[in-house]
Amino acid sequence: MRAVAFMTTAALLAGAGVARFATVNAQSQPSQDQGTVIVNLDPPPAPAKAKPVHKHHWYQLGMASWYGSAFQGRTTASGEDFDMNDLTAAHRNLPLGTLLRVTNLRNKRSVIVRVNDRGPVPEDRIIDLSYAAAQQLSFETRGLAQVKLEVLPPSSGNVAHLATPALPGGN
Repeated sequence: MRAVAFMTTAALLAGAGVARFATVNAQSQPSQDQGTVIVNLDPPPAPAKAKPVHKHHWYQLGMASWYGSAFQGRTTASGEDFDMNDLTAAHRNLPLGTLLRVTNLRNKRSVIVRVNDRGPVPEDRIIDLSYAAAQQLSFETRGLAQVKLEVLPPSSGNVAHLATPALPGGN
């Protein structure tokens, strides 16, 4: 009886010019009064769209300064010797080794640096940059600049020009 009802439904749909086939699926339910199968011909609901993942984008705005020859060769908090010609920085609490994009807000120049030291000492500053980084940002003669700091992922690929840190013990 069910097969006849199914075939009759399919034949009626074909005669009506509907170009889809009736299929019995998990949504089909037997009618309690006639013993026939009710077929759901509606397409299954579309899967819910995944919501975009919003990653937190850390940044900091404030005043930057630079340090150079007076600290040349001194040991940094990471254990390596400070080199004013490397693209490095001192930050109070970002993990050592963090890569930052530093943008001078006055001229929109930016540079990527690696945090290898702690500082700056003056409370009104958010970062101390090496002399080389200050040159890239064009504030070495001014001494100070309003900057934006943005943390970069470790695999950003834009770090080929950064100096490789020296390993403790000379290895």
